[in-house]
Amino acid sequence: MFRHHGKTRTLSHNLKIASLLSFVAGIVNVAGFLAVQRLTTNVTGHFAFFVDEVFKLNFWQGFIYFSYIFFFLAGSFVSNFLIEIISRKNEHYIFIVPASIECLILFILGFYGKSLIAENSDVIAFSLLFAMGLQNSLVTTISNASVRTTHLTGLFTDLGIELSQLFFYKTQEHQSKLFSSIKLRLTIIGFFFTGGVIGGIAYNKIGLNTLIFAAALLVVGLIYDNIKFRIISLSRKLKKTTIN
Repeated sequence: MFRHHGKTRTLSHNLKIASLLSFVAGIVNVAGFLAVQRLTTNVTGHFAFFVDEVFKLNFWQGFIYFSYIFFFLAGSFVSNFLIEIISRKNEHYIFIVPASIECLILFILGFYGKSLIAENSDVIAFSLLFAMGLQNSLVTTISNASVRTTHLTGLFTDLGIELSQLFFYKTQEHQSKLFSSIKLRLTIIGFFFTGGVIGGIAYNKIGLNTLIFAAALLVVGLIYDNIKFRIISLSRKLKKTTIN
């Protein structure tokens, strides 16, 4: 799910990582918005508000909106910077550090976010945008831009294009590729929506502790991926030993 990247990835790998990360992003999106009334998984709206505040000469508020954009960008930068460094040592572990940082941020906000809402809600928005920048950059890099999980605008655009292409591309090869791509996009949209619903219900019950649940899901995904990798590696070693 995490270890394969680029051309070595299959549709199954992408579906698994898309399901997990889009579900987590859906939880963060709704829980973050309910906590601080800010979008915390994408920056499209923040850019519009930034320009609006600048034209109104509200430079401090404009700076805050610019900071939202910056922290998402910083998360993306840090994620890929770490991936490039780690890939030069062992490309099988490029995902561990960015994913671990995301988990740490979500756990910290889950445990201590309640006090931050009253004291400085922008810190929560900055942190969640950084975490989502990390996640989006990570999954974009390892999936060769096939999967993006933190916002839906581009997904609906691509989905509309591919649905229209079903009427024109009739060969079996083209149809197969289109159906695979449509399945992937619908999976991301579906899990993002489901994560948002569950995030909203959970937030009404336990507040920002909801983020602990999101972080725990990500940890479980990392553990599952590690166990599966070890089992496959052990199986291959046993086969080699048997053949020799």
